[in-house]
Amino acid sequence: MPRRTVLAGAVSIAFMSALGNVARATTIGDDVMKKTFPTRIYGNKSLPVPYRKAMPPEAPRARYMGFSPGQVVLPEGSVRRAGAKPLPVDIVLERDVAVKMRDGVTMYVDVFRPAKSGKYPALISWSPYGKQLGGQWLDDIHGRAGVPLEWVSELQKFEGADPAFWVEQGYVVLNPDPRGAYNSEGNISYWGRQLAEDGYDFIEWCAEQPWCSGKVGMAGNSWLAVSQWFIAAEKPPHLAAIAPWEGFSDHFRETGNRGGIPAPAFPEAIIQTFAGKNYIEDQPRMIIEQQLMSPYWEDKKARLERIQVPTYVVASYTNAAHTHGSFEGFRKLGSKDKWLRVNNTNEWLDFYTPKYEQELLKFFDHYLKGEANGWQDTPRVRICVLDPSGTDVVDRVEDAWPPTRVEAKSLYLNDSNGLIEEKPPHEGKTTYQVAPKGSVHFTYRFDQDVELIGYMKLRLWVEAEGANDMELSVTVEKRDSEGNPYNRELGEGMVGPVAATGLLRVSQRELDSANSTHFEPYLKHEREQLLKPGEVVPVEIGIWPMAMRYKRGEELYLTISAHQPMDTRFDMGFGAVPIEVAQDSFTYDPKQKVAVRSYGGKADTSPKAIGEQRVPTPVSCNQGRHVIHMGGQYDSHLLIPLVTI
Repeated sequence: MPRRTVLAGAVSIAFMSALGNVARATTIGDDVMKKTFPTRIYGNKSLPVPYRKAMPPEAPRARYMGFSPGQVVLPEGSVRRAGAKPLPVDIVLERDVAVKMRDGVTMYVDVFRPAKSGKYPALISWSPYGKQLGGQWLDDIHGRAGVPLEWVSELQKFEGADPAFWVEQGYVVLNPDPRGAYNSEGNISYWGRQLAEDGYDFIEWCAEQPWCSGKVGMAGNSWLAVSQWFIAAEKPPHLAAIAPWEGFSDHFRETGNRGGIPAPAFPEAIIQTFAGKNYIEDQPRMIIEQQLMSPYWEDKKARLERIQVPTYVVASYTNAAHTHGSFEGFRKLGSKDKWLRVNNTNEWLDFYTPKYEQELLKFFDHYLKGEANGWQDTPRVRICVLDPSGTDVVDRVEDAWPPTRVEAKSLYLNDSNGLIEEKPPHEGKTTYQVAPKGSVHFTYRFDQDVELIGYMKLRLWVEAEGANDMELSVTVEKRDSEGNPYNRELGEGMVGPVAATGLLRVSQRELDSANSTHFEPYLKHEREQLLKPGEVVPVEIGIWPMAMRYKRGEELYLTISAHQPMDTRFDMGFGAVPIEVAQDSFTYDPKQKVAVRSYGGKADTSPKAIGEQRVPTPVSCNQGRHVIHMGGQYDSHLLIPLVTI
């Protein structure tokens, strides 16, 4: 098999530096150009990075309502759209307020504030998704991710704080279009130094406004949560507290190249919905071009230890992008005032659930208003324990994450597809053909009720027949006593088994011993170590956090399979669902009949060249057969975090 080419960090940087600081362009469509721009990263103020053209704001999929600076009062009782929550108070809306960044770039923000004059704390929801409607909306997710329309006013930006709730409580809510988004100047950046510095400048501008008390907070999930890690690490003087609701903290290790396997499909699906007049940092292309750690990827790793402000972190076990980073964020935060709560639903439903909206209010009231409301007595760690065959445990108090009462237990693989408590004395092996979807399973049946809480690790001795590398996918799930999977609502209208997951490209197996722990291998991703014919090597695969209850007789079901790359033509359908709002006013009296306008459009309504910018689906290095060795000198085993109940 020919050696696969990987553009390593040092090689890539040298290649890109040769391009110089002048933007270079290559035609890739009828009216779209791929360009390289000097980009600010930590340690380098002008790293050449590829960019692609953003979807034009006027494209139907962008759901852009136009540039309309001015001020209007949104009356109490009015609604944004039919069926949405009526406004509980009058709200002053200032649209398209200009804010200048340190380099002179102007971005625009919508400001929602109380009608009564005064100084109020401010909450920021930071993302490029659009400050009004935009290319992503809850309606684009099956069943609105479980969020009833009547829970929210629809004044919120996607995944952000709802102005109707927060203004009533005495807060100002700011929905910015950051650098490059929609009508804002510049190019859209993907986290890192540029976004962090823009966030710093924006917070300090906010604190100087006549309606602001000088206390600023940030809230929101997904992109809005990730942004908080980066912005808070810049230590803006007036940032008083943050609430990241499920957000990864290391783009390379947790989403783009998890386990060393390039995965541009999800970032590609997201970037297709970004709208602006200029360009977007082409992160899907970087995932393909820089498959080892590099200065670029170091810039996309949040500097969590620098965060000193009080932080309320929300995590879950079932988010393919954010699970690990949410827990990692909590564990590595520099702040002494930090809280973790683990939900059992999904990021959107949990964020807008009234019970937890009230809890977040208590957190911000304490730190942004100085109220002595007992928030400090809130338990520092609350988790859920999933139980697909019974009832989930929710908001259980623990002493730490992971709980200190967890015991490590090793389950050894044997050649009868079992997991046993003693290492088999004799060597054995099992194999599977990679194509079309090769896999092998191992099971363990519990003889008492237990919980597995925390991180798992799979140590394997592996060999590739007919290839010089392997891409492995690992899942651990719960099954009944007959081996049947338990299905449950996965939070986005989908039903399926809940599994803890792990990934590894074997050539990137080298461990960083300084950062690895007993349960968590930490990979260096600094070089390739390709396999020789007949070579058997040990690998350690980290499995993302989970808390699952197993009853006596139920099975732990371990699957090891050849990883299948996701097609980069995958489209999530964002921006497609038509959203109707009043044509001639921002909100309206629900008792009156008004003319409406529909916003939204499918992918084929965007310029053809936008889709032509997609990166190709990565070619898997899996070929031939995978061999797993166990027993004797090969201590292949699954390490589980056990709690006996």
